[in-house]
Amino acid sequence: MKLADILKDSNYKLSQFAIAEIEQLEQTITLKATKNGDVPYTVCLVRQKAIKLTPEEAIRQLYLRVLSDRLHYPLSRIQVEYGVNFGREVKRADIVVMDKDRPNTVYILVELKKPKLKDGKDQLRSYCNATGAPIAVWTNGDQISYYQRKDPNYFEDIPGLPNANQTLADILQIKFTLEDLIANDKLVKENKSLKTLIEEMEDEVLANAGVDVFEELFKLIFTKLYDEWYSGQGNRRSTRSLEFRNTGQTEAALKTKIQDLFDKAKKKWEGVFSEDAKISLTPSHLSVCVSSLENVKLFNSNLDVIDEAFEYLINQSSKGEKGQFFTPRYVIDLCVKMLNPQEDEYMIDTAAGSSGFPVHTIFHVWRQILDDEGLQASHLFSLEDKPPRCKEYVEEKVFAIDFDEKAVRVARTLNLIAGDGQTNVLHLNTMKSPSKMIGMTFTMRDSNG
Repeated sequence: MKLADILKDSNYKLSQFAIAEIEQLEQTITLKATKNGDVPYTVCLVRQKAIKLTPEEAIRQLYLRVLSDRLHYPLSRIQVEYGVNFGREVKRADIVVMDKDRPNTVYILVELKKPKLKDGKDQLRSYCNATGAPIAVWTNGDQISYYQRKDPNYFEDIPGLPNANQTLADILQIKFTLEDLIANDKLVKENKSLKTLIEEMEDEVLANAGVDVFEELFKLIFTKLYDEWYSGQGNRRSTRSLEFRNTGQTEAALKTKIQDLFDKAKKKWEGVFSEDAKISLTPSHLSVCVSSLENVKLFNSNLDVIDEAFEYLINQSSKGEKGQFFTPRYVIDLCVKMLNPQEDEYMIDTAAGSSGFPVHTIFHVWRQILDDEGLQASHLFSLEDKPPRCKEYVEEKVFAIDFDEKAVRVARTLNLIAGDGQTNVLHLNTMKSPSKMIGMTFTMRDSNG
């Protein structure tokens, strides 16, 4: 019997596991005849007895293989259905790894029963608080999250689990370059979206942080974009360590480092934040947010990762009160391909929002330029150096206008990053006098070029 058949119609999946791990478990499956048909069983690696292979149990048996075979934890340190006391009630944690030096103390706690992240994290929080476990994992076999429990209120993302011969400090302090980020992109490895991570941060710390959520997350994304951009220039890609990372330093030291990086980003990409803008999150809140974002690769082939996140933040901030509607990105792609804009043509969007149409137009024309010059676009297309014609096209031919100040700042960020220079994004209300606004825009173009 195949595990895919067992997981069918459940919320559990197999994408987090290697083909060899799946095949090894499938080879151990036996079928027991019942009046309702054949029921799959396997012998549990830890309990060493036959157990019914439900969807949840299949994921547990696979994750036991991850812990023992990939991470080399001896089975003698692993327990399943571990009893966690809540007063008179005892609940059962799916998997625990006990501390090497304190065999009665839980070191890693794994939750599988709740196949949705929010439910699973709530369960993890209660189990970790009850046991004192410093490391927690949630997975449904498709998505996965790793956390460090810093105190009962905060769970920080960590890039993965230490193996049996490492400490948590070892994996936090490993040199981490842009190449490493590409290989360990959380959005790929954990099968998540940046929007999902933002929602998780809102639930975890931002809702009660007493700050403007849009502003603070905008600052962090802006800062991380700069860190990736700077590492992608010249020969830094394989040598420079990324700075937007929580490497186990004090929370105060981390805030100083991120603020300094934000100041450099403001200087590089002017006109988005004021010169005196500061990160307002407390060191504790900032530490959680940096840990959540550090393993996310924001730059990709068309900036759609941050595009989606910014659109979500704008909508959350405005709550629809300004009548804003954002065109789905696949619709934008279709429209741009149908219009097929050319390098010698002008493009203006008079209700640009977060600049979806202008940015996708830029990428469409850039690909034409690269083809014309015999160059290939990679998956880091939006990050890499491009011919001067690409920058000239952004500066001279593409214009965007919107009346919402937050949308304009997002649009300027995307255009600055795309063009690495001047951006023609205006904060105006074209409904008042469209012809006048367009005239002003092209007057600006003429004065610049």
